[in-house]
Amino acid sequence: MQLNVNGTAYEVDVEPDMPLLWVLRDELGITGPKYGCGVAFCGACTVWVDGMVVRSCSYPASAAEDAQITTIEGIGNPDALHAVQAAWVEEQVAQCGYCQSGQIMTAAAFLQENNNPSDTEIDDAMSANLCRCGTYPKIRAAIKRAATSLRGE
Repeated sequence: MQLNVNGTAYEVDVEPDMPLLWVLRDELGITGPKYGCGVAFCGACTVWVDGMVVRSCSYPASAAEDAQITTIEGIGNPDALHAVQAAWVEEQVAQCGYCQSGQIMTAAAFLQENNNPSDTEIDDAMSANLCRCGTYPKIRAAIKRAATSLRGE
């Protein structure tokens, strides 16, 4: 099957029902998305498929065939961080960092839809992403900072 990940086409020979997470990590060496729970509950494996947030641990690779898959590696790089990535650094959000790629991918998708969110809207949008370190106040602050940046303020 052919998968397009971060703008690069890959040919992979995997079972159609193999979770996209395992294709990304084990077959393609793209390790930003993390395995957390395996049942689409924690959000550590979050990626975008055609711009939609999906939990790659339970999303079959075949469902992403011929789609545009974006991982955290595809939204920015050290020389040109996405506004959300930059805000994460500025707010020093990460502690252990394990959930952060999923948090960032969810936050970036949310801010594409709402670049002036209230605290309640942020909390609602991020409620499906778990952080065992409890960095939720810093996550909210980073999202507010990124929103300000995205609005050009």
